[in-house]
Amino acid sequence: MSVMPRDETDPPEDPRTRAARTKRERTRRALIESADALFGTRGWNQTRVEDVAAAAGVSPATAYNHFPTKHSLIGTVYAPLLRPLLLSAEADRAAGRSVVDALSDQVRALSRTSARHRTLTAALTLAMLDYTARTSAPPLPGDESDPRNLAPMTSTIQGLIEDGQRSGELRSFPPAVEISGMVVNLLMIRSLNRPHETADQTAEMLLTVMFGAVKPEFLMSDRVDGRPFSGDD
Repeated sequence: MSVMPRDETDPPEDPRTRAARTKRERTRRALIESADALFGTRGWNQTRVEDVAAAAGVSPATAYNHFPTKHSLIGTVYAPLLRPLLLSAEADRAAGRSVVDALSDQVRALSRTSARHRTLTAALTLAMLDYTARTSAPPLPGDESDPRNLAPMTSTIQGLIEDGQRSGELRSFPPAVEISGMVVNLLMIRSLNRPHETADQTAEMLLTVMFGAVKPEFLMSDRVDGRPFSGDD
C-alpha cells in the first residue's frame, strides 16, 4: 500500500517579523485615521504631514515612510468612500440594469458622499489640482503618489457611460472619458465654492450636464419648470 506524501506547509512566520508587520499596519491605520480627521476639519492647505504624524503619535520620518507625499495621504484617506459606488456599479452590471438608471444612482450617490464629507472632498479637490499643476500631465498608471489614481472618482461613471455608448443607449459622442471628467470636475469645484449646497442640488446640476451630452432628449421635459432632475424625480 502506498503512503500519500505529507503536505508541505510554509514554515511558521518568525515572531519578530510578525510583530514588525503588525506594528507597521497599526501605524498605517493610525496615520490614515489622523489624516481623515485633520483633512476633514482643517482642509488641505492647513494640514501638514507633520501634523498628521503628531496626531498619530509617530515621527514625521515614519509618516513619510508610509506616505511619501501629502497627495498620497489624502488619496488613501478618500479611496474607501468610493468603494460602495464601485460595488454598486458592478451589481448593476451583473443584474443587467438600465445604464441610465445606474448612472443616475451613481451621480446621486457621489453627490451625497461629497456633501457628507464636504471638507474632505474639498481637500481632495485641491490636492488633485495641485498635483495636476505640478505634473502638467494626466494620471500615469502605477503612480501611487497621484491622488487621481488613488481616489479615481471618474472610474465608475466613465465605465457606465462606456457601457451605454456601446449598447446604443447613450450617444457615442462626447467620449465617456470627457463626460465623466466634466461631471466629476464640476462636483469637485462645487465642493469648494458651494459649501452650503445640498446633495440633491449638486446632483441635479451633474445629471443635467451628463445627460445633456449623452441623452439630450431627457432635457426635453414637459415639466413646467423644465428641470427633469430636480428633487427625487
